[in-house]
Amino acid sequence: MFRAGKHEFPLGKRTYVMGILNYTPDSFSDGGMYFTPEKALEHALKMQEQGADIIDIGANSTRPDAVILGAAEEKERLIPVLEAVRGKITAAVSVDTFYPACAEAALKSGADIINDVSGVFNPETAKLAAKYGAGYIVMHNPCGSAAASEYPDGVVADLRKFFIDAIELAAKFGLPKEQLCLDPGFGFGKTYEDNLEILRDLQWLKFKGVALLAAGSRKRFIGTASGEENSALRDSGTVAAHTAAIAGGADIIRVHDVFSGVQGARVADAIYRKD
Repeated sequence: MFRAGKHEFPLGKRTYVMGILNYTPDSFSDGGMYFTPEKALEHALKMQEQGADIIDIGANSTRPDAVILGAAEEKERLIPVLEAVRGKITAAVSVDTFYPACAEAALKSGADIINDVSGVFNPETAKLAAKYGAGYIVMHNPCGSAAASEYPDGVVADLRKFFIDAIELAAKFGLPKEQLCLDPGFGFGKTYEDNLEILRDLQWLKFKGVALLAAGSRKRFIGTASGEENSALRDSGTVAAHTAAIAGGADIIRVHDVFSGVQGARVADAIYRKD
């Protein structure tokens, strides 16, 4: 079970779809498209209608070479969109932030999940998640999206150690494992080959009772594999990558295009989740 605020997501029954809502002017695929509270709400409602279980709102772009907002600026950008969607959608609300101050403001504004892409387990954020009964997503991100790290023992071994450490730290800081979700961090500090290796061996990164997120939507490695340079045209490749992730045990997929994500997940579930 993955618990997030008032929401419960039983693990192993089906794949849950997290729809991306980039409330930014500069995200790599759809920056600027939903950059008013009204447009953001409209898109959130559309994704929910298409079957999204979670809406993931980000006010800071993590694309290579993006200008990163400080905590105060991110909070100022984030709160209006949270207020716009509060009470209007029934899907769980996730907030993409690595600032504890923004996380707490989001939780006070009704967010159910904190999606932390910083690449470290933040005890302060974990304590906030425990306090508010929220989900906490921890992503493997050793050096950001503009560079690749070195993995002497292999990327999967590095990820396993990172995830085991995160599970142990969650217990140490009072966060039940049912509120923890692990993200391999496709595209962050990883080469093209690293990303494909993770997909091939994802079963080694699945831990009993802990949710696993696959967030490969429209990323560069999909463009390389498919030969598609335009990130907005990579949804078919995204479905293929996420199907492999579901076969490896992913519980949640994070997508730009919810329609294709939901359809792909349903077919993958029919094949791989037979019980």
